[in-house]
Amino acid sequence: MTVRKNQSALTTDEKRRFVAALMELKRSGRYDEFVTTHNDFIVSDTDNGERTGHRSPSFLPWHRRFLLEFERALQSVDTSVALPYWDWTVDRSPRASLWAPDFLGGTGRERDGRVPDGPFAASAGTWTINVRVDGRTFLRRSLGSGGRQLPTAAEVESVLSMPTYDMAPWNSGSDGFRNHLEGWRGVNLHNRVHVWVGGHMATGASPNDPVFWLHHAYIDKLWAEWQRRHPGSGYLPVSGTPNVIDLNETMRPWHDTSPADLLDHTAHYTFDA
Repeated sequence: MTVRKNQSALTTDEKRRFVAALMELKRSGRYDEFVTTHNDFIVSDTDNGERTGHRSPSFLPWHRRFLLEFERALQSVDTSVALPYWDWTVDRSPRASLWAPDFLGGTGRERDGRVPDGPFAASAGTWTINVRVDGRTFLRRSLGSGGRQLPTAAEVESVLSMPTYDMAPWNSGSDGFRNHLEGWRGVNLHNRVHVWVGGHMATGASPNDPVFWLHHAYIDKLWAEWQRRHPGSGYLPVSGTPNVIDLNETMRPWHDTSPADLLDHTAHYTFDA
């Protein structure tokens, strides 16, 4: 059984193996396929039309399946690798261990956002940005620029306490747990972290930055925690809802998995805590 660990608890060897597996997926071209998929859904998911990966109830099961596919790709390279998660309520600083040169590298240069250190820096020559939002081919970050702050534990708790998964109009204007976690309403959890990292993380091509996977692994963990706290409050909507994915409808691009199939993450992995 795969166990997803807090990135702060990874051993030196676990970090090395995770980075090496990322590099092999990048070298083979498989990594960029995931970036393309995510970017395509960001572009197509709108508040008033068909929406699957974002701005919709299936934001959480869609990303759970997306992460599962990516984790399986990593494990096809190295069976020992699992996706770590980044608890940004604790590791809140650009000086936190995940930004060290032996793991993800740090923030970008002020003038252009170019990440100068770590295995994903352009100078390393192994992490060219191919799925681009502009002409630049180097990884960009701007950690905490403009005085931005990551969400706090109290803000997370305020969202976990919401008893209803989602509600009409089932988009970025909805109330309920999903939309407050996604970050279009209220204290803004998921979206705020993307903006705090900045650079590629603030675009539809956000998986270009490997921290995307650690961030979404934590979002997935928060969904699991919400499910544990509210066992009587399931996925909504159940049926008959236009433009969004109902409980038993399958999701693009896979067409073989519904939200109902993904409610129990323990069939695939557990978390270390």
